[in-house]
Amino acid sequence: MKRLAIFASGRGSNAQALYEAMKRGDIKGTLDVVVSDHEDAPVLHKAATWHVPTIAVVRNQHESKEAFERALLEAIKPYQVDGVVLAGYMRLLGPTFIEAYEHRILNIHPALLPSFPGLHAQRQAIEAGVKISGCTVHFVDSGMDSGPIIMQNTVPVLPTDTEDTLAARLLPIEHRTYQEALALFCEDKLVIKDHVVHYST
Repeated sequence: MKRLAIFASGRGSNAQALYEAMKRGDIKGTLDVVVSDHEDAPVLHKAATWHVPTIAVVRNQHESKEAFERALLEAIKPYQVDGVVLAGYMRLLGPTFIEAYEHRILNIHPALLPSFPGLHAQRQAIEAGVKISGCTVHFVDSGMDSGPIIMQNTVPVLPTDTEDTLAARLLPIEHRTYQEALALFCEDKLVIKDHVVHYST
């Protein structure tokens, strides 16, 4: 069983879906701590009801990004986690943190990377006129949504779609895809070769 930390900034819908999958045994991991960059993030209140430890590490309480990331590392150090799962964590992690957990940080993005990285991915997809969008689970590297891709799933983009309707249709697909990808990670079935993720048996 891998020990996991979930980092989230908001309400934590993906975090909740992953936690419930762990409780069902679909993911061979344990949620050992939930971390947010907002002291009042709803995800922290959810985690408290799950009896999971919570930590808030707030960027503006640290003099630099490097100091902030060192504080993150110190905060999760006692939990000895094997992986860090970003679930709606709205901060771009830098080398100070990433190098400590290289190839052990997962993220989900609401678009088919490498298209539409960054914020407002659903809006970008609609404005580009694509007919298919989706989500991507990937390992985190020092770029913007540029790490090795683990898994992707798709949804159609309808002519009537808005950013909100596309996001709502995509959310259950995100939950399922993240659960499947994290399950593979926890079973050591992901191998990276030349920036490409392969599944091992």
